Amino acid sequence: MITYDKLWKSMKRKGISQYTLIHEYGFSTGQLDRLRKNANINTHTLNELCSILNCKLSDIAEFKK
Repeated sequence: MITYDKLWKSMKRKGISQYTLIHEYGFSTGQLDRLRKNANINTHTLNELCSILNCKLSDIAEFKK
């Protein structure tokens, strides 16, 4: 299972809130809900998050058995 627990920590470190993702970067509340629930996310969304946070994929997602 891929989890996005690291995403929230990275966002906090970088000072990016969910509000900012929605209002400045055009993320939908549905996308954020899927991230919170560790649901399916497309690679475009992951790419956008890495770009916004200036980080690696491993800084926002992790595989757990």
